Amino acid sequence: MAKILIVDDSKTSRKFLRNMLEDAGHEIVSEAVNGAEGVEKYKMYKPDVVTMDITMPVMDGIEAVKEIMEIDPGAKVIMVTAAGQKTNMVEALKRGAADFIQKPFDSAVIINTIEKVLEDE
Repeated sequence: MAKILIVDDSKTSRKFLRNMLEDAGHEIVSEAVNGAEGVEKYKMYKPDVVTMDITMPVMDGIEAVKEIMEIDPGAKVIMVTAAGQKTNMVEALKRGAADFIQKPFDSAVIINTIEKVLEDE
């Protein structure tokens, strides 16, 4: 079981991820609606894994990954991306993201990605 922080400006996406991850036995320690809030909540909760949307107001996911990696170089951040965001994905991976999942969500893929990232420690 992992402690997970969900960062996404879409309430629907957060709810879907929360339900699916809790059903898989993980604990959602908190949710954030933008990258800046995600960085703050990362500091507070020190989750095992973060799911991070790329496109958000205030601070996007790419900038948030960079800041989280500066706080904790061992952080496990999985980027959530819509189709067609390849450039952003490459940038996020360069900045330290561990992996990525694509919308529309596929529960099996998400669970496998989280398990894979946790095993890479």
